[in-house]
Amino acid sequence: MAGMLGRLVRAEAPVLGANALQARNAGSLKIVKERMRSVAAIQKITKAMKMVAAAKMKGDQRRMELGMPFCTPVQALFQRLPREDKAGPITILGVTSDKGLCGGVNSVVNKNCRLIILAEEAKGNAVSVKLMGGKGEAGLKRIFGDRFTSSYGEIAKLPWNFVTASIIADRIASSNPERLKMVHNTFVNMAVYDTAVKSLCTKAEAKSMDKAEWSKAMDVYTFEPAVFEVWDDLHEFYYGASLFGAQLQSAVCEQSQRMSAMENASKNAGEMLDKLTLIYNRARQAKITTELCEIISGAAAATG
Repeated sequence: MAGMLGRLVRAEAPVLGANALQARNAGSLKIVKERMRSVAAIQKITKAMKMVAAAKMKGDQRRMELGMPFCTPVQALFQRLPREDKAGPITILGVTSDKGLCGGVNSVVNKNCRLIILAEEAKGNAVSVKLMGGKGEAGLKRIFGDRFTSSYGEIAKLPWNFVTASIIADRIASSNPERLKMVHNTFVNMAVYDTAVKSLCTKAEAKSMDKAEWSKAMDVYTFEPAVFEVWDDLHEFYYGASLFGAQLQSAVCEQSQRMSAMENASKNAGEMLDKLTLIYNRARQAKITTELCEIISGAAAATG
């Protein structure tokens, strides 16, 4: 009797261990399966976001191609004016987007704005910051929030147009900045973009220019009425055209980089899904092997 009881205990021990292992395998299989579902859902979302970004980019690129010839002549005119980098208060205008998931297009603008602020303050110049887009405000407000004078968010809800640019330009002109620098991204191609730091000519700088040099730069165009009479309107148009062109290029950069980011995210999700599938198959095979061992052990105990 004692020998039979001993054989029974020895037979039940591996069965109990197999049941515990089977329960652990079932739990791990469930976790891996849920992870696979979540990764597959993320992959679907990133693929859809890439398609949406591609559709938006076509519209933004068309608007850029139509709008940039409108902006270039007045910008080229003001670039002919003699410029000197003088000390004094400066206004920084950063052009960013309202949404993320587009690579480093916003962080690089924020970084350039931050470097300019630190460099100007190291020289003893007072700095004020104006920002277009919510990501610029979010990236700079924590450190330089006391330098903010105005910010313009949600500008991408409707297609960008010159009327909106003129409203923002009018507010900037009414603040009468002594010096003004604009930081924005410029579109090169689908994979490459540059970040430009442009010094815009202000009214204060124009007044301090040499009159002969100023007239020489303006003589390339004929103005009716005289340029002195239309100077204020021309200068506001220059601000509006500069903002209009900067946002047109920034929007295309944003969508092109979002396409690249979503494509990379979809690729990474696919690779992760393959790895999880391999882990799941191995765990399922281990579970089947455990069940076979349990059946064999039970059969051996019954026959013994």
